[in-house]
Amino acid sequence: MTHDPRVQELITLKTIAETLNQSTDLKLMLGTVLEKLLSLTELTAGWIFVVDGPMEFECMADRYLPPALLYEDKLPMRCDTCWCLDRYSAGRLHSAVNILNCKRLENAMEFGWGDTYGITHHATVPLYSGERQFGVMNVAAPGKKHFSDEELALLQAVALQIGSTLERMRLYAAEQRRADLFARLGEFSSALAMSMNADHALDPLMERIVKLIGNHFEWPIIALIEPQGNQFVLHSVCSSGDSISPQTRFPLGAVNWLERVSIEHQVMLASNAELAELVDCMELQGILPLFHSALAATLPFSSSMRSGILIVGSDKTEKYQRVDRELLEVLAEHITVTIENARLEEKRHELARLAERNRLARDMHDSVSQLLFSLSMTAKGVENLLGTDSQAVLSSVRDMQSLSQQALKEMRALILQLRPTGLEEGLISVLQAYGEKLNLRVNTTIDRIQKLPPVIEEVLWRIGQEALNNVCKHAGTSEVEITVRIIAGEIVLRISDKGRGIAKNRRSQSVSATGSLGLSTMRERAEALQGRFTMISAYRKGTTIEVAIPLPQS
Repeated sequence: MTHDPRVQELITLKTIAETLNQSTDLKLMLGTVLEKLLSLTELTAGWIFVVDGPMEFECMADRYLPPALLYEDKLPMRCDTCWCLDRYSAGRLHSAVNILNCKRLENAMEFGWGDTYGITHHATVPLYSGERQFGVMNVAAPGKKHFSDEELALLQAVALQIGSTLERMRLYAAEQRRADLFARLGEFSSALAMSMNADHALDPLMERIVKLIGNHFEWPIIALIEPQGNQFVLHSVCSSGDSISPQTRFPLGAVNWLERVSIEHQVMLASNAELAELVDCMELQGILPLFHSALAATLPFSSSMRSGILIVGSDKTEKYQRVDRELLEVLAEHITVTIENARLEEKRHELARLAERNRLARDMHDSVSQLLFSLSMTAKGVENLLGTDSQAVLSSVRDMQSLSQQALKEMRALILQLRPTGLEEGLISVLQAYGEKLNLRVNTTIDRIQKLPPVIEEVLWRIGQEALNNVCKHAGTSEVEITVRIIAGEIVLRISDKGRGIAKNRRSQSVSATGSLGLSTMRERAEALQGRFTMISAYRKGTTIEVAIPLPQS
C-alpha cells in the first residue's frame, strides 16, 4: 500500500464515497463512514452530532469512544452543550478547525467518569450541503493536540461528502413522505365521498370530516372552526382518535391567530404565545386538547366574509415541513368544496320538499277536492229529492257513500306519501303493504339485505311507492315483482310487472317530462345519492324499473 499522502487522501475519499452509497439508514451510514474514516487515518475515536435546532442535538454515531465518554450509557454525549456546538449554533463554524480542548473530556476528568485514553483535544468539522447545515463531526487520537492544514482539508472534504449524502437522503425522505401523504389524501377523498351518500346534514358531516382526517393522517389533534357573525363556532374536535362536536362559540378577537388566518387566507404556524391563547380559550369552553404546536389553513366559505379554519396540531413540538403546508392547503380546499356542496344539497332538498308539497296540493285538488265537490252537489240533489222519489233518494245516498269512500281512500294515499308509516319494519315489508293497499299481488325476493341508512331507505321507499302507483294506474295488471339485493357495494331495488308497458312513441316523453308516471322524479331521487335509475319497457310486455344506490363504507 502506498504511503504517498496524496494517494492516501484519494483512497480515503473514494472509500468514503462508496460507503455513502451503500445505505439509506442514517445511523448505519454515519457509523460506517466514521469507522472507515478512522481506519484510513491515524485517528482512533470519533462522533457525529446531528443538530435540529438551538439546543436540539443528538449524537447520531460514534466509534471507539474512551470509557470516560461511555459513562452511564454515554451520558457525557447527551447532556450539556460544548464549545464546538455553541460555535456551530452561533453561525461561527464554517470549516474544519482545531479545538484546543474538549469540554466533555474535561468534565469526564473532573468528575472521574473514567479513562480518557489520553485524548484531550479533537478536530471539529461542520457538516453541510450548500446553505443547509446538518451538524458537526469530531475526530481525535491520544496525545494529538493539533491537526495540520492537510488533515483539516481532508476532513473538510469528507464532511462535504457526508453533507451531500444527508441532503440527498433528506430530499428522498421528503419526496417519499409527499407521495405517502397525497396517497392518503386520495383515500380520504374517496372515504368522504362515500360517507356523503349516507347523510348530507351539515353538523354530522363536519364531525365525519374531522374523524376521517384523524383516520387517514397522523396529526394527533384536528379541529374545524367556522365564523358566524362576530363569533367563531368550534364544530368538531378530534384528539387522539376521539372526536366530539362541542358546537362551542367564542368571540372573534379571543384568539388573534385564528382571526389572522381567517382574514389573510393562508396557511399559518402558531407561535408559542398564540398557542397559549388558543389553549386558554378552549379550556374556558371545557375542551382540553394539549396543543404544543399547530398549523392552520383557511376554508373560504362563500357564505361568510371570513374564512373557516382547519387546525391540525400535536401535543408535542412538531417541525412542520413544506409538504405539510401544501397538503393542508389542498385538504382545506377539498373540505370547503364538500361542505359547500352539502349546503347546496340541503337547499336542494328543501326545494324538493317544497315541490313535493306543491305536487301533493295539486293531487289533492285534482282528486279529493273534486270528489268532495261532487259529494256536496249530490247532497244538494238529495235535499231537493226529499219527499219525492224515494228510489232516487236511495240511489243518490249510495252515490254519496261511494264518493266519500273514494275521497277517504285518496286522502289516506296522499297522507301515506307524506309520511311513510311502517318503514321501521323494513323496506320490503312497507312496499308489500303499500302494494296490497292498491289491490296488487306483490311477490318479493330479498338477497343479502342489511340495515340501510335512513336516507337511502326513504329514497328507495319513495321510488318504490311511485312505481307501485304507476303499476296500479297504468299497467293493466294486478301482479308485481319486487326484488331487493346487494351487489358490489350497492343496494339494488327492482320492480317489474307484465302489464301493457309504455308505447314507444310515449316512452321518451314520459322519461324526460314530469308527467303522470313521475319517472323524472324517481331518477332525480336516485341521482341525488350518486345512484342510477334505469327503466325497460316494451309495449304489451311489461315494465321494469331498477334503482342502484352505493352503500356507505362502514
